[in-house]
Amino acid sequence: MNVCVLVLGLSLVLTVCVARSPYQAVLQHSRIRGRQQGPNVCAMQQIKGSDKKYFTNCKQWYHRKICGKPTVITYECCPGYEKIPGEKGCPAALPLVNIYNTLGVVGASTTQMYTERAKLKEEVEGPGSFTFFAPSNAAWSSLPTEILDALVSNVNIELLNALHYHMVNRRLTSEELKHGSSFNSMYQDFPVHIHHYSNGIVTVNCARLIKPDQHATNGIVHVVDRVITAISNNVHTLIDVDDDLETLRTAMAAAGLTAMLENEGQYTIFAPTNEAFEKIPQETLNRILGDPVALRDLLNYHMLNQMHCAESIVTGAPMETLQGTVLEVGCDGDQMTLNGKAIITKKDQLGTNGVIHYINELLIPDSAKVLLELAEGSTVATAAKLFVEAGLTSHLTGSEPLTMLAPLDEAFKGSLTMTPDMRRLMNNHILKEQLSSKSLYDGQELETLGGLKLRVFVYRNNLCIENACIAAHDKTGRYATMFTVDKVLTPPMGTVMDVLKADDRFSILVGAVQTAGLTELLNQQGALTFFAPTNNAFNAMLPAERNKLMRNRQELSGVLRYHLGEGMLVSGGVGSHTRVQPLQGDKLELGVRNYTVYVNKVPVADADLMATNGVVHAVNSIIKPLPPKVDREQADAPAAPLRAAAASRADSKSFRNDDLFQKVLSSRSSRTMNQSQ
Repeated sequence: MNVCVLVLGLSLVLTVCVARSPYQAVLQHSRIRGRQQGPNVCAMQQIKGSDKKYFTNCKQWYHRKICGKPTVITYECCPGYEKIPGEKGCPAALPLVNIYNTLGVVGASTTQMYTERAKLKEEVEGPGSFTFFAPSNAAWSSLPTEILDALVSNVNIELLNALHYHMVNRRLTSEELKHGSSFNSMYQDFPVHIHHYSNGIVTVNCARLIKPDQHATNGIVHVVDRVITAISNNVHTLIDVDDDLETLRTAMAAAGLTAMLENEGQYTIFAPTNEAFEKIPQETLNRILGDPVALRDLLNYHMLNQMHCAESIVTGAPMETLQGTVLEVGCDGDQMTLNGKAIITKKDQLGTNGVIHYINELLIPDSAKVLLELAEGSTVATAAKLFVEAGLTSHLTGSEPLTMLAPLDEAFKGSLTMTPDMRRLMNNHILKEQLSSKSLYDGQELETLGGLKLRVFVYRNNLCIENACIAAHDKTGRYATMFTVDKVLTPPMGTVMDVLKADDRFSILVGAVQTAGLTELLNQQGALTFFAPTNNAFNAMLPAERNKLMRNRQELSGVLRYHLGEGMLVSGGVGSHTRVQPLQGDKLELGVRNYTVYVNKVPVADADLMATNGVVHAVNSIIKPLPPKVDREQADAPAAPLRAAAASRADSKSFRNDDLFQKVLSSRSSRTMNQSQ
């Protein structure tokens, strides 16, 4: 039982539709949408600039598009009804007449004329119970002239046989036209092949039923949008006899797929032509053709285990291939598309066990690619270029089990000249083993080709390797895997104290750390997050306040410890309501706004300065506790979009801020005074 929800004005009407088939479901929806026009009126969607009409479903009704093209709503009498002058809607049931006369009133007058010429009129007027898949007038007009001439020049044989192939010697309603079924026609019992899709489209030999269920006294008429022809060959035979598919035929045989295509099934094959193979670089093509595993993956990527005629596609949808991954099969106007490209040159070449659509571009799945091919022509093209310039081509095109950390193009800033340092950096973006991101765990160490050990950090909604967080799904190639990351790696080159000493922005902080006696803490093993005040932060203080702080070791230590968080938190691990427990005081509250990390409303000026025992985030203000009942607009701000995943994911730590900073300092001072007394 399907529940159709109809919103009329401000009222919500729940209509329970006992829909016996997908077609009946969309027909019922069309009736509901059209009932304000009167009884038995169906709302149709017509593609602008064409005569193509469809019964509408909920999604199409609201989108007002079919195959990416805008539609207009028209209203027609539902099947089996007609108008009465002066009355609203279509209140009268059509009078039942024989099939011959029915053809004349349902838009198949050309078929009616040809039945008379072929001396079939007496049969379709007389007793019996037939199903007639009657081509519309437009269907006959669209036939190539030479085919139509051949039919009408031999009406007693060719035309009669053609019309008999459109007939079944029993009454079949749309409900009985089950998906994948076939019925013997009245032409030498050659079967007609039915597909009844979940979107309500029904086809016979890939011709769409545009006016189903037109009842007659001696059967039923389904008007179809093309003239159909008898099918006798399987899809393997179709490929075998077409010279345009010679390379595909050779590849199928080499991959051992010939027998499969000779067996029963319901296949859809997107068949690359010889031209499609010729567009591939010869070196790549030779590699794939010489690798049975890659070749089989390549060919299976062009096949579906379900039959999809072109007319069944009214919007883009992911469809699983025999290779295991998906193709986005869609349409753009009259053209079918694959992965958004209009590369299909010939549609609906029907066989007994499937349908073939010709394509002029070879589809290479990731599983048949080497690392360099995974990276080229994508959002990591800059990284691919730098890997090649760094002399890593042999690793990227070979059979080593590796994992590439490929930064997004936008991650690269400044000069990209290949220097020795850049070469070392690119070496450290390739890991020595093939990994899946799903197998990574917090604290794991990964060795690079450059000999460094990189750390893995797992946060609530993010997964990072050092400062770089994974920004897309894994791309798993023939031998190796590519992780797309949001930043260029900055491997740790020393302790937190080393990072501070190496950066002139922290010269005042270095002195303050030494005065406060925290040097050993910042040099020892551990995992710290330091929101490090720059010289600008200290210089922004009133001179008297700064001098007082610098002279009071106890207070200075408390301030610095409030800037030191427990655990490693890179910027990619920060989302809304992220909280960090400092070494002293109550929790710091972090958030992200406009790609910038904030800590207690103080923006981080420079994030992710990686150290062996922590991470440094530069801030240009001294961080102070938030007052109680603070407006948390900053903390509640939405996280940045996924493409800036480095600054938009939730932390695995649990952190929050309060206002006890001064209380902590004053309580410590009081305890010290009491002890001295």
